[in-house]
Amino acid sequence: MRTIPFLVALVIATIWYSSKSVLAALVRWPRRPGGVYDTTGRDWARLVLWAAGVEVTVEGAEHLSATEPQIVAANHASFFDILAILGYLPVPVKFIAKKELFAIPLYGSALYAAGHVRLDRARAREAMDVYAKAARQVVERKLTMLVFPEGTRTRTGELLPFKKGAFVLAIEAGVPIVPAYIANTFGIQPKGSIRVHPRPIRIFLAPPIPSAGLAVGDRDALADRVREAVVALQARVDSAEARG
Repeated sequence: MRTIPFLVALVIATIWYSSKSVLAALVRWPRRPGGVYDTTGRDWARLVLWAAGVEVTVEGAEHLSATEPQIVAANHASFFDILAILGYLPVPVKFIAKKELFAIPLYGSALYAAGHVRLDRARAREAMDVYAKAARQVVERKLTMLVFPEGTRTRTGELLPFKKGAFVLAIEAGVPIVPAYIANTFGIQPKGSIRVHPRPIRIFLAPPIPSAGLAVGDRDALADRVREAVVALQARVDSAEARG
């Protein structure tokens, strides 16, 4: 019975908080950690999650740095992954989003104003340029960048193979990757469905994996290390649920 409240809140909150971000950009309000662009994203996500009846908890937050740049690499099963990360990680998060999201009226302008990065997956050369640009921003602005290495949402709930772009980004930036596993979002809203089935979301974070000193040729090995860490987090969750 939460689908309608979720959809209503999603529309109203998106219009309200996107307008705040766009207005801030129009008056040239500066970007700074914890500023208007960060708080509008956080408050938008929390309001939509509340309307959907979804609670979020985070375990392993001590693995995140509050002051240094880093990349969070997470599994991707639902739109609710983004809501949970934006709303409840203890540090502001930016993400690389597909270009179609930037084409949505008002919402796309808000993404741009908030400093999220646009990616055209269909153009490999542009994608590499985007990763290079994002790497510079991560370092210069000391960002926490969210990436979904699977590249798309799973349709089965199973973890997909990791694509290499996120690890090129990490190596170019020379920053650590914090593996993350987001539990229960697939059951809330599978890909292609608008129906919402509330259940608590749990975000698990593992110790950071360094990328400093690596070359682009090391991206496969780095991807394997991060995927193994995410799989280990998933196994921990599954084991705990099996024990009841």
